Amino acid sequence: MPIVSVSLPDQMVQAMDEIQGSVGFAGRSELVRAAIRLLLDDTREKNALRGPTSAVIVVSHDKDDEEPVTRLKHRFEDIVKTHVHCKVSHEDCVEVFVLAGDGGQVANMTKEFQKEKKIRSVKLLPT
Repeated sequence: MPIVSVSLPDQMVQAMDEIQGSVGFAGRSELVRAAIRLLLDDTREKNALRGPTSAVIVVSHDKDDEEPVTRLKHRFEDIVKTHVHCKVSHEDCVEVFVLAGDGGQVANMTKEFQKEKKIRSVKLLPT
């Protein structure tokens, strides 16, 4: 099996160690392999979206990082049917987008959110 070297921020390594202990992964490598499998499955699911599609995207971010959300909401306004902004704490926000339209556009919107460095998490829920 090839060895791949990766640099990660201390906070991410600490979170990985907590997950490793609570879930029971044999080591960090096992956890990383499981995470990559999830990413591959997620990518396959997005790439399979075709034709008329409805879905929900849930995005989380710091309250000071609204710009990418606003930019992408306007870029994909033809498929955004509803957008709900929720400030869940003093620092944290959650955005919920209800989408309907071409599956490729739904997948593209999700991918664009995932590329944004200021976005903490993105979850696509096809309906």
